[in-house]
Amino acid sequence: MKKLLFAAYSLDLGGIEKALITLTNTLQEKGYDITIVLEKKQGIFLKELNNKIKVIEYAPNESTNILKRKIVNLYKRIKFILQYKNKFDFSACFATYSLPSSFVSRVASKNTALWGHADYLTLFENNEEKMKSFFEERRYNKFRHIIFVSNEGKESFIKVFPEMKEKTKVCNNIIDNDKILKMSNEKIELKKDNRITFLNVSRHDEKQKKISRIIEAAKKLKDDGFNFKVLLIGDGEDTLKYKNMVNDYNLMEDIIFLGKQKNPYPYFKISDCAISTSDYEGYPVFFLECFVLNKPIITTKVSDYQEVEGKYGYVTTKEVEDIYEKMKLFIKEGYQIKNYFNSEEYNNAIIEKLEKIILD
Repeated sequence: MKKLLFAAYSLDLGGIEKALITLTNTLQEKGYDITIVLEKKQGIFLKELNNKIKVIEYAPNESTNILKRKIVNLYKRIKFILQYKNKFDFSACFATYSLPSSFVSRVASKNTALWGHADYLTLFENNEEKMKSFFEERRYNKFRHIIFVSNEGKESFIKVFPEMKEKTKVCNNIIDNDKILKMSNEKIELKKDNRITFLNVSRHDEKQKKISRIIEAAKKLKDDGFNFKVLLIGDGEDTLKYKNMVNDYNLMEDIIFLGKQKNPYPYFKISDCAISTSDYEGYPVFFLECFVLNKPIITTKVSDYQEVEGKYGYVTTKEVEDIYEKMKLFIKEGYQIKNYFNSEEYNNAIIEKLEKIILD
């Protein structure tokens, strides 16, 4: 039985975390021995892991005493090396932003992978030096494989690190079709009314998710007399900012904050259209969830938006005016999905790619 290790920050609500849960549960069911190492052994998704998957914590000391911090962290590093060095057949840093995850995965095996979940050149506003510094800090060149979940992520990485072209691959996130459909039937208190309902599920992080664009577009729609509702699932550092905007624009009856939801899928069922106004994404798990639940999408031009355009919904620029126009178009005309999503075929292709990497 092949032993695999995946390292991440935590299993709290988020696209990366959700993707990790689905991936590791799927691989465990295929007979792999899975261990997950977390900086913080916490999060809403912990209970969703298959109980045969081992979870351990590798938490760096964060003492304000520099000498103490260095000594404790050196001890922890040595201890981890002695216990786990090359004890796995494959290891991956799944949370790119986590430095401890990079260290853990590079120690655990010789067959290592660094996962990328974004178009990092866009994330760093086309500043190649910042992007180089980010990946150099994670010792990108010490990994055997660099895996991106989108073509855009791969291409921007190769542009900055052309010497890594042969090591860099695209492997989309897999999706648990049956689980999503089953969870979507869970009963919730909120009921569908006669208003067209838009749904956004994301972390409240204005730098990336730009939920302010939805609020601005909603104000224009209300000023024009349209009857609609927006459900916002998630929270984060900018939740208060968004709530203040909603109050200032007198949209309290039109935009509803639902907070974190372990199971967002019943809310897809009572919504007419999902909407994402992010500045950048990796391959959005949000897209896959909409494909499975047969829900039309309005999205800005983020990674792999071409899979939505003309098939699953409307694609907009990142301007509020265009987002407003597409929301207005949906209110007036709706959208008829033109493609059937075959999750089994989609997942099998990804697992085949992954197993070639794992067995390399």
